[in-house]
Amino acid sequence: MIVEKYNPNSLSVSAILGLIASGDIAIPEIQRPFVWKKTQVRDLLDSLYKGYPTGYLIIWKNPNVKLKDGSVSGGKKILIDGQQRVTALMTAIAGIYVVNEFYKKERIRIAFNPFEALSNDKDAEIFAVQDQSHLKSKKWIPDIAEIFKNNFSVFGFITKYCADNPDMNPEDLDKILTNLRSIGNRLMGVIELSENLDIDIVTDIFIRINSKGTSLSQGDFVMSKIAADESFGGNTLRKAIDYFAHLCVEPSFYDYIKENDTEFASSEYMNKLAWLKDDKETVYNPECDDVLRVAFMHMYPRAKLADLVSLLSGRDFETREYKIDITEDTYAKLKQGVLNVINQNNFTQFMLAIKSAGFVSSKLVNSKMALDFAYALYLRLAKSKEVSVSEIKRIVQKWYVLAVLTGRYSSSPETAFYRDIRQINENGVVATLQGIEAATLSDNFWDVAVVQNLAYTSTVNPTYQVYLAAQVQGNDMSLLSNNITIRYLIEMGGDVHHIFPKEYLKSNGLSKNLYNQDANYAYLDTQVNKSIGKKAPNVYFSEAVKQCETKQITCGSIIDLDELKRNLDANCIPFEVCNYSYENYEEFLIARRKMMAAKIKKFYYGL
Repeated sequence: MIVEKYNPNSLSVSAILGLIASGDIAIPEIQRPFVWKKTQVRDLLDSLYKGYPTGYLIIWKNPNVKLKDGSVSGGKKILIDGQQRVTALMTAIAGIYVVNEFYKKERIRIAFNPFEALSNDKDAEIFAVQDQSHLKSKKWIPDIAEIFKNNFSVFGFITKYCADNPDMNPEDLDKILTNLRSIGNRLMGVIELSENLDIDIVTDIFIRINSKGTSLSQGDFVMSKIAADESFGGNTLRKAIDYFAHLCVEPSFYDYIKENDTEFASSEYMNKLAWLKDDKETVYNPECDDVLRVAFMHMYPRAKLADLVSLLSGRDFETREYKIDITEDTYAKLKQGVLNVINQNNFTQFMLAIKSAGFVSSKLVNSKMALDFAYALYLRLAKSKEVSVSEIKRIVQKWYVLAVLTGRYSSSPETAFYRDIRQINENGVVATLQGIEAATLSDNFWDVAVVQNLAYTSTVNPTYQVYLAAQVQGNDMSLLSNNITIRYLIEMGGDVHHIFPKEYLKSNGLSKNLYNQDANYAYLDTQVNKSIGKKAPNVYFSEAVKQCETKQITCGSIIDLDELKRNLDANCIPFEVCNYSYENYEEFLIARRKMMAAKIKKFYYGL
């Protein structure tokens, strides 16, 4: 038998706002940043006024949950599509304050011009985002929310407006106000998804309908779910996750929370977040999805956020029933997982492990998924005491580097996460890591695959980033320098430069895709780079060699030949470069890629 997946319906704008105000329909609480532009709010009101279609809202009724006494509780309805439209109506019509992208509370006030409404001009500006001109003008109604208040006096308003605008006919204004207030009676399409739908299907629907417009993720679905919960503290937990993610980027936001969200400021989470007001970490700034993913993975032998939605709903995966004790247990575990994630000691120790492996800058990190799994692994090991404290750091480092080098979580990450979690549960972390190494890190991987992965033209190439991390971890000096480290240049925002100068190669007919090779990049002090200019490698490297004989500084700061050779080796540059011109460029690239791959291999097994 085919289960009906949805029920189409229509509700008036007033009815929808009423159901939300009464709590019959839950939306992620208003603390969530409102991402629509103010002009989009204006356009929505204009469409409703003119009777244009405004799209469907999609509502999901949570599954009925079996309570501990054996009775059944009807699930709350969650708005899973149309949150921005509804929030726009709440602020413009109901006068509710929203939180903008900077986490500042604001009202979006929409002005209305009755005179323009009387015109037959289809391009007439009937609605506008309120500014000072609308407040000063006697023709504009500066805030339509006033018109929709329950105690609004039509007679009193008409009397005053017409006194201020003698050329306005009271009867015309009465009709216009009636049309304006009729926005509340406009019908919006509502699709209600059945509570009998499998949550995997609901999640898939959620992802698909949000693939256009403002992109939302499974993490957003989870956040919508927990924001609607009041019984087990989900609404406050959601804020903790959101605030943590925001504080990681903007530590000063802590004071704003204290002043503007007194309820949260008095919760247990506030003290747990206090350390972030002085945080200067930039390598790993988890977003809400990352926090949820890490919290879930180290507390459960699962990885799919859709499974988290199921558990939060109380789903028993064996009986397929929904039970309140599962919901209660899940919220408790998720809370503990989040507290583990935002814990200062956990976070700083994890970052110490990542940074001591050479990943000292966001420039060297482009795999958030690999970091997420590494952090979940760190928390799991710290909790389970499966290995010694000293071993935790080494295992986390190796797992992260291996994941980056092999692209382990670059495709279908949740599937890959689950596979690794399952293996860890069955075999333990150490045996699992050894098994992955045996299966993937063959001689062919190091001698062929890694070499090939360095044949790119992007400085965000993961393999190239690992190479730079190897240099940082080895405390290598920048090219032709004995006092400026690569770490310093990376942390200070220095740039990579071309070993075979770009202009030199261009003047000899080489194209961009050839001269901008990763194997042609090296960190150089700016002054050294200026002294090189457009010189051929055989010219300026010969100058560096001669400098070691004369002790007269002309190119870099090295005046000892053995030190120069060590510097070239640390930067994976063959000494033969002293004789190379553009004719030897491809030969140079091949040789350097092999040296870079060998350095990466040595780095990995040295962790």
